Amino acid sequence: MRLWKNLLMALAMSVFAASVAEAADPKDPKDVKIGFVVKQPEEPWFQDEWKFADIAAKEKGFTLIKIGAEDGEKALSAIDNLGAQGAQGVIICTPDVKLGPGLVARAKANQLKLMTVDDQLVNSKGKALEDVPHMGISATKIGEAVGQAIVDQIKARGWNVKDVGAIRVSYDQLPTAKDRVEGAISVLKQNGFLAQNIFDAPQSKTDTEASLNAATVVLNKNPNIKKWVAFGLNDEAVLGAVRATEAVGLKGTDVVGVGIGGSDAAINEFKKPSPTGFYGSVIISPKRHGYETTLNMFNWVLANKPPEKLTLTSGKLATRDTYVAVRKDLGLQ
Repeated sequence: MRLWKNLLMALAMSVFAASVAEAADPKDPKDVKIGFVVKQPEEPWFQDEWKFADIAAKEKGFTLIKIGAEDGEKALSAIDNLGAQGAQGVIICTPDVKLGPGLVARAKANQLKLMTVDDQLVNSKGKALEDVPHMGISATKIGEAVGQAIVDQIKARGWNVKDVGAIRVSYDQLPTAKDRVEGAISVLKQNGFLAQNIFDAPQSKTDTEASLNAATVVLNKNPNIKKWVAFGLNDEAVLGAVRATEAVGLKGTDVVGVGIGGSDAAINEFKKPSPTGFYGSVIISPKRHGYETTLNMFNWVLANKPPEKLTLTSGKLATRDTYVAVRKDLGLQ
């Protein structure tokens, strides 16, 4: 009798184990469930990431579960939620990168493959968790693209680089902002730009008004310089600097401002009847961050093909002549 009970118990356990293995290692796309967790679900960037993730899910026929997690507690709960729904993988942009070890442990407990997007997880010492596949934005590469666009325009306009001033609209308390402007500066210097002609314009906030005020101080201190370039964290920083050059009487043909983001403010600038000093914007696309990460997770779940440990994306320059085509190419319209 005891032997019979033991056999029944062993059979039940084997069936249970098989069902768990089947859930964890699905063979059919329709059995795949992937979570996509973001820290600010109301923001256009994350809405676009979800949009492109949805496209991947529809193409491959799997289930995408979208969850907003505005704080650490919600992020951890989202992992448990996905585990309860039988998901096999999760992509997350966490509201707090220092939750790294906790998120990794929670994902493991729920048998979820884990990938991060936009913000990379770190441990208690602030070191990146390199074993967790990550797709992020290279702030330095984006800054370098800004710098190259400025250099190309200086050459195209026939300016003597030694006579040109640069307004570095800075917000150094934000590492991404610092990396972006330093990337631009590195390219300028490589192309003969004088270090003494690069002027720091620290802004109190990351908006146009704060940038205008900061850039105005630089311009008023250097009235002998008649040609200027400007760069910063985002489009708003550069637009503020451009507005400052206009206020001191400089023409748009004497200014080259290149922003980052492809914001509505940048697009409105491109739509003005006549060109201004705002020459272009390096647009960051959410397409790869939504579509490609989701596809990578799908292949990891279904075919056990893990993603690259680290993928860093950059942006694409858009000007008043090219922004419509660029936005279309990036899937933004």
